[in-house]
Amino acid sequence: MLNKTDKGLGLRPEFIHALLEIQNSGVDFVEIAPENWIKVGGKRQMLLQQYTEVFPVVLHGLCLSIGGPMPIDISFVQEIKQFMDRYHIDVYSEHLSYCNDAQGYLYDLLPIPFTKEAVDYVSQRIKQVQDILERPLILENASYYAAPEQQMSEIEFINAIVTETKCQILLDVNNVYVNSINHNYDAKHFLDQLPSSHIHYIHIAGHKRQSHDLIIDTHGDKVIDDVWQLLQYTYQRHGLFPTLLERDFNIPPLTALFDELQEISRIQQTVKISEYA
Repeated sequence: MLNKTDKGLGLRPEFIHALLEIQNSGVDFVEIAPENWIKVGGKRQMLLQQYTEVFPVVLHGLCLSIGGPMPIDISFVQEIKQFMDRYHIDVYSEHLSYCNDAQGYLYDLLPIPFTKEAVDYVSQRIKQVQDILERPLILENASYYAAPEQQMSEIEFINAIVTETKCQILLDVNNVYVNSINHNYDAKHFLDQLPSSHIHYIHIAGHKRQSHDLIIDTHGDKVIDDVWQLLQYTYQRHGLFPTLLERDFNIPPLTALFDELQEISRIQQTVKISEYA
C-alpha cells in the first residue's frame, strides 16, 4: 500500500543494481513493466525478489492494448494476476490506448477514437480484465498526436469510461501538458474535470519540444518548470498522491534523478503548508 506522499522511480537497467545499494535515496517505491519480468528465472528472479523485499513495487504494463481491435489476451491477464499474487503487488496500470492489430504488435501507443462507440467497446474490455484481476484496472491518460473520428473531448471520453467501469486513473501530468499544447486546450481546466476519488497515483516526466505548438512525449529529459507547476496545481486541486518520475532514455546519474524526486517532495510540502496557512 502506497502513502500519498510517496515518491517513485521507474526501474531501468542503467541503475537496477545500484539503487539497491543506496540508503536513504528518497525512493519510496519502484515501477516495473510486468512483460519484462513475468517469465524470468535465475539471477533476474532473485533480483526481483530483492526489490519486492526492499520497495513496494507497482506494475505499469505495455502490451494489454485495452483499446485494440484484437480480443483481450486472457492468458496474459491471468499471468499478470498470478504474478501480482506471487509477489504481493497491488497495483497494475496500463495505457488508455492500443498497441496491436491483426498484424501483431505495433510497438507504439496509439489513440483510441473519442467516440461513444469506443467508450462502450473499451469499457466492456476493462470490465473483462478487472474480473480476471479481481482488482480495479488503473489506466493512464495517454499522449496523442491525432484524434481520429472525434465526437467528444478527451476529458469527456476518460470520464465516461471511469463512470462506466469504476476503473482508476494513473494521472500523467506531463501528458496533460503535452496534449494541452498539441491540441490547444487549457491544462488546468482538464485537471479540474477529473474525479479526484478515482486518481490512484501520478506520473511526472520530461518531453521534447519540436516547435512552439508541438511537443513529443519522450521521457528522455528533465521535467520542465511548467510541468512542475502543473503538478503543484494537481495537488492543490485533488490532494496529494503517490508520484512517480519516469525516465526512459538519456538516463542521467542517479543523483540527478534523486534531485527531481526532491522537487516532488518540495512541491508536496508547499501544498501541505498552504493548507494550514
